[in-house]
Amino acid sequence: MRPEARKAVTFSRYQPGRSSRSSTTVRVSKRTGPSEVGSSAADASVGVVALSGTRRGCGPRWPRGLYVLDVPGGERVRSWRPGVPGVAEVLHARFTEHAYPLHTHDTWTVLLVDEGTVAYDLDRRPRTTAPSLVTLLPPHVPHDGRAASALGFRKRVLYLEPAVLPAELSGAAVDAPGLLDPALARAVSAVHDALLGVDGEFEAASRTVLLTERLRALLAHRDPPPAPRRDPTLARRLRDLLDADVVAGLTLAEAAARLHADPAHLVRSFRREFGLPPHRYLTGRRVDRARRLLLGGVPPAQAAVLAGFYDQSHLTRHFTRVLGAPPGRFGVR
Repeated sequence: MRPEARKAVTFSRYQPGRSSRSSTTVRVSKRTGPSEVGSSAADASVGVVALSGTRRGCGPRWPRGLYVLDVPGGERVRSWRPGVPGVAEVLHARFTEHAYPLHTHDTWTVLLVDEGTVAYDLDRRPRTTAPSLVTLLPPHVPHDGRAASALGFRKRVLYLEPAVLPAELSGAAVDAPGLLDPALARAVSAVHDALLGVDGEFEAASRTVLLTERLRALLAHRDPPPAPRRDPTLARRLRDLLDADVVAGLTLAEAAARLHADPAHLVRSFRREFGLPPHRYLTGRRVDRARRLLLGGVPPAQAAVLAGFYDQSHLTRHFTRVLGAPPGRFGVR
């Protein structure tokens, strides 16, 4: 048996929302079929270097396993497992030459192609992606994938746990995997942005539950859910929970469990009552806390941590967005 061909790739330890990066070169086996290392189809193209650990964000720490591979020829794969309920894996990749072989996933695949076009066969039927088109592939249905031109493609993928959407909707996804809905595409992109940021689990989880609710409605050929009825009592109870521990915060799942409420209904009720989503409210409270600390003479780096932010740069980004000036302008006579 011939040994597997091997190639050099660059591995980078990626930290979402931060600029620091450490790199080294490793040698991995080039695979011609799906890898046994992970569930994502990206594992079929190159070997995988995996990490596990915890990430400190605004509030609870959430685990991740991540790999970043720079492959000669401009191909790039970045994947991690966030601590967000319902999201099994996140994948960002750029491919020019790689073609996925026929394979399946045990998750729902939510695909957004930002550049180029992907041609693929789903259940023996040829398909292509298009701008502003969200592609939804159901679990356990064979599909492949390749660039439709020599320019390649750049994509972002959410792999959602199978229980997130009802199994009986799989047939609708096979019949029409392309969902031409600009609002849905923006919602998918917003989830990715939240998962890349350092604002904690609450924002990512809130956006994810609203996204899955919209996907469920589209697959069932129903209109998106109407605005929820006012539930001021529930909204105030959630606000009280957030106010009780601004620094540590809590996850959406924890809030829903304590209040015995559906997560999507909880987010929508809060936004309807107070005019902003709960994660944005919590960030504002943290900015207020940091402002008071700065006016009391606490240095910005220390104020950031005491107010619940990841670090000074994280504080600066939100502080400037809310107040129009960086933290260093406050507390200085």
